Amino acid sequence: MTLVPATDRNITRAAMALRDGALVAFPTETVYGLGADATNGEAVAAIFEAKDRPRFNPLIVHVSGLEAARALADFSGRAMELAAAFWPGALTLVLRKLPGCRIADLATAGLDTVALRVPAHPVAQALLEAAEVPIAAPSANRSGRVSPTSAAHVEADLGDRPAFILDSGSCAFGLESTVVDATPQNPRLLRPGAIPRAEIEAVLGFPLAHADPQKGIASPGQIASHYAPRAELRLNASEVRDGESLLAFGDNVPVHNGACVNLSPKGNLREAAARLFAALRELDASGARMIAVMPVPAEGLGEAINDRLKRAAAPRGD
Repeated sequence: MTLVPATDRNITRAAMALRDGALVAFPTETVYGLGADATNGEAVAAIFEAKDRPRFNPLIVHVSGLEAARALADFSGRAMELAAAFWPGALTLVLRKLPGCRIADLATAGLDTVALRVPAHPVAQALLEAAEVPIAAPSANRSGRVSPTSAAHVEADLGDRPAFILDSGSCAFGLESTVVDATPQNPRLLRPGAIPRAEIEAVLGFPLAHADPQKGIASPGQIASHYAPRAELRLNASEVRDGESLLAFGDNVPVHNGACVNLSPKGNLREAAARLFAALRELDASGARMIAVMPVPAEGLGEAINDRLKRAAAPRGD
């Protein structure tokens, strides 16, 4: 059984496994990650294999702190300002790799940039300190599927593919990190996430630029069809049709006969963000072929929630 409690002993065992090239699933404050030694190309390849992940989608590399990050990437421009404000935490910075950067090319999809984050979760920090290597870690689920917010979600999706699944309960945010391209003078928002755009813009003192779709995929979370349950999603639904389940929000829920999960009866976006992926999994398990999704306000964390829902509803590839 690979699922174990995140005790000091098990964290030490998991760190040894990482250094030996194995995969380890571990909690962060956002979602559970599927980790490998980011300097070991074969170990990173095992992540792609376990997730059936597109090879052109780069991975986020987790490091223990700013000093470790500065050994890998260029922090000129606004990067230091953002790191000082949000690390450790749920912000990922895309930065230029330094000459001699140890990160495996596969982890960066062959780009000259690397996506770095310093997680705040104590288990993630303990694992990084024990392993003494940067850890490449996308969400611990099959590619394109709903991201895991508990160890049980990881086990259901990945089985025994990780050598260890470190169980530390549910994730606090339940939504992936916000990704910002900090390579230009005016940083760009590549992926909305657990830190709202407004909080980052308050630190910068000016609006974040938007991602340029002509520049291709520079970070995780930029594929159109992503975070997808098996059931199809019908967005901005005001009624529930026969045979549909319902992803609700707020207290004005339409009458329905099928399965229903309310992200937040009180209309609280933080609660909705934390429950989003677990709710999609629960409705998917109900067997309905279509999930009607009530509108969610687009401000604050609602921007990231709607981004995930749009990707989940996007046309699926063959």
